[in-house]
Amino acid sequence: MSDLIAKAAIDRRLAEIAQPVIEGLGYELVRMRLLGGKTDTVQVMAEKPEGGIEVDDCATISTALSAVFDVEDPIAGEYSLEVSSPGIDRPLTRLKDFEMWEGYEAKIETEELIDGRRRFKGQLAGVEGDEVLITIEEGTIGLKFEWLTDAKLVLTDELIRDVLKNRKDAGDIDETQFDEVQQIVDGEGDS
Repeated sequence: MSDLIAKAAIDRRLAEIAQPVIEGLGYELVRMRLLGGKTDTVQVMAEKPEGGIEVDDCATISTALSAVFDVEDPIAGEYSLEVSSPGIDRPLTRLKDFEMWEGYEAKIETEELIDGRRRFKGQLAGVEGDEVLITIEEGTIGLKFEWLTDAKLVLTDELIRDVLKNRKDAGDIDETQFDEVQQIVDGEGDS
């Protein structure tokens, strides 16, 4: 399991418990985090294999995970469980994410310095073997997936427009909703 899905040891333990449950329901685990605070929060990001997830899907996953976590008891004390979609400016945690979102702008961080830097921002150019390709000012470079510590899409008008168009084409939102959001993205909506 990649460190981008579950970074800390407790995240990996939670993912080991959650992943078979999530996959058994027909979804994929995108990211797992235990977030500290007044009350700890187990944050689960999941989606359908073809992408996307609805509120009812999150509720189904939450119910199943709650039951399993109650039995396995992986966390000492109280916690809340939060199941959500990865969102539009989603984290990129699996090699396939870099292929799926090729052509969109992303921010990538590496564990070690690569040519004097750890942060790279540019257009995703797919994958080649175990390398993530990203086009930056200097040209297209390859970063080994195992070097990455964080990666996410950058929220751009193009990304918003394309994600909403895909949702409209899939019938997830209607033409009126799409047109209203399109006007806002294009700067024509009320401020």
